[in-house]
Amino acid sequence: MAIDGFASSVFMAPMAGITDQPWRKIVHECGEGNLISEMVAVNAIQFKNPKSYQIANVKDEPYPVVVQLVGNDPSLFAEAAKLVADLGAKSLDINMGCPVKKIVNNHSGSALMRDMPLASQIIEATVKASPLKVSVKFRKGWDSEHVNAVEFAKMCENSGASYITVHGRTRAQGYSGIADWDIIKAVKESVMIPVIGNGDIDSPQKAEQMLKYSHVDGIMIGRALLGNPWLLNQTHQYLTAGIKPIAPTLEQIKNTLLKHLALLVDYYGEKSGMAISRKHISWYVKGLYDAKAFREQYTKLNELAAAQDLVENFFTRVVI
Repeated sequence: MAIDGFASSVFMAPMAGITDQPWRKIVHECGEGNLISEMVAVNAIQFKNPKSYQIANVKDEPYPVVVQLVGNDPSLFAEAAKLVADLGAKSLDINMGCPVKKIVNNHSGSALMRDMPLASQIIEATVKASPLKVSVKFRKGWDSEHVNAVEFAKMCENSGASYITVHGRTRAQGYSGIADWDIIKAVKESVMIPVIGNGDIDSPQKAEQMLKYSHVDGIMIGRALLGNPWLLNQTHQYLTAGIKPIAPTLEQIKNTLLKHLALLVDYYGEKSGMAISRKHISWYVKGLYDAKAFREQYTKLNELAAAQDLVENFFTRVVI
């Protein structure tokens, strides 16, 4: 089953502090694949938090962006859904899978898997308020003793969700252990709406394996994208045309890293942009010769020009 309105079956996973506008621009320039925002707290939107508005505002991006909402109040979801539609979102995703303690303690994210009546109310309110398609992202369950993804998926479908994404780990697992593709397959077999599978997809070949095993309609890639923005397009090309992925050259890595750095500084300002860039820099150069020394030098820099010089110098002498 195709996911109506999407040109690709390959999706970027929403990642807090990662899938911001600069990152989406970088991934988009690498090729095909569906892009998503960081999660936006519905209560922060209500209080007109500038950072939340910045995250939710995708109006000026020349490609479709799914905006993800997180919270626990159906009425606030309805208000946020209307605003996000005005701010240019292609569709909405409701986060019911985040395992982070501060989100869970707020009765949001994966905590909603333990409160299906409230989860249903949130979905229904969001669907009713927004002209956009509404999806829900959730997990296998709370822990190994409380696996309810199939029942939760049926509830999402009955509440009006257009499609769903299932991460094959419980909240208790976080991002550790092995993702359970059997539960993803079981969810796919239990509902009529499209299902996206998420968990342990780190290559185009792994994506193909999930599609063949679970018969899901799409796949979602998260942590494997870190430092590797080419992976989304490589997976799309492999699944649609059988094109085998080619590793980026050192020149491509350098140029992409420098562009990403400039975008971060332009978007956040030099001080914040440089601070945020440090984690991305680490991912880009992971596995390269003398990367540890480079990272140690980079973390001491606070100015864009100095960072650019250091990157250029590093790649003139680096070998894989």
